[in-house]
Formats: sequence, C-alpha cells, structure tokens
Amino acid sequence: MTQTPLLSRKELDTLLGGAARAWLDEALAEAAHAATHPDGEPSGTAYAVPPWELRYAAAGRHCGLAHADSVRALLLIEARAGLPALTRLYEQGTAAERRAVLLTLPALGLGPAALPLVEDALRTNDTTLIAAAVGPYAGAHLDPHHWRHAVLKCLFTGVPVEAVGDLARRARGDAELARMLGDFAAERIAARRPVPAGLHHVLALTAPGPAAPTVPTASTQES
Repeated sequence: MTQTPLLSRKELDTLLGGAARAWLDEALAEAAHAATHPDGEPSGTAYAVPPWELRYAAAGRHCGLAHADSVRALLLIEARAGLPALTRLYEQGTAAERRAVLLTLPALGLGPAALPLVEDALRTNDTTLIAAAVGPYAGAHLDPHHWRHAVLKCLFTGVPVEAVGDLARRARGDAELARMLGDFAAERIAARRPVPAGLHHVLALTAPGPAAPTVPTASTQES
C-alpha cells in the first residue's frame, strides 16, 4: 500500500465541489477561531466539544473519503492542535480519524511529545495505521530500539518499507538492525515462508560501506 500525499488547500479547491468548498471554509474558520480562543469565546464560554473537532469527524461525509485525510490535516494545522486535542481525537476516533492525526504530526511542531500515539498505532495490526505511524515523525523522533521494531513491524504486516521515515539514513551502518533482519529472515525460511522483498532492500541499507550484508537463503539453511 502507498500513502496518498496530503493535499494543500489550493489543491483541494480544484477538486471539491461548491458545497464541499463552502463547508471547508466554515470548518477552517472555526479551527482558526479555536487557535486564537482556545478556551472558547472571549467572554469565557467554553464548548463541551470544540466545533472544529465535530467538523474533523465529519470531513469524509462532506468532502469525500478520498480527501478526508487532507481536510483533517488542514483542520489540525489551522487549529494549532496540541497534544490534548490530538490524543482526544486519536483515542475517540475511527481508524481513518486516527490515521489523519498520525499523518499530520510532522506539521505540528510537537517534538517527541506525540510518540505515545505512534507507539499505540504500531501495536495494532491495522496496516493503514502502521503506514501512517512509521512516516517522517517516527523517523525523526523514535528511539533506535522502537524504530528498528517499527521496520520489522512493516515487514511482518506487509507495509512497504518505503513508508518508513528517514529509512536510508537511520539504517546506514546499523549492525543491530542487520542482525534482527537476519534473524527474521531465518525464521521465515525455517517456517517455509517467503522472505519479504523489502527485507533485502533494508538489509542493503545497513551496510556501512559498499559490501552489503546477506540474509540466509533456503539453500544455506539446508546445508
């Protein structure tokens, strides 16, 4: 599976119909208001649920499922969503709403604070969440131990390793990752299961120089 790139507001305007554009205008205005008045109206009136968060949940219905990730990302950015709002939307949301939170993390300037959301997604077997979780934010902030296991999780679940953020740089010269990949390949071969093609790609990246490590093959296992 390949992750569809998030679209800008300008790109969305060329794809959405008039009613959807009007709805998005209103939604983004509510999100911008929340960014400047995080506690509600200037008088102090607080919302039980901020209006823009209701819009976040309704994005697919009003703008189409194909554009929902991009619309939700724009809302999160416009609202300057902090960790409490992101956690609430993630924990209470559908898989699609959770995915949009994960995809938007690189644009929100939170540092490593949102890593618990990434780690939660990596504990699931939902490949759409895993693919979103291992992107640029994970590449920038996951510690080496968790990042290596995220790579293995992709191989185990069939998520293309190209989804992994900063893969080439972080894998380069990583002897521990190379060992883990070799062990994983040996286990697959012993179980007479195919070794994912992406494993060979990542293993080659772990080489510190021109000579790439090799993984066991069925013939070497039997010799």
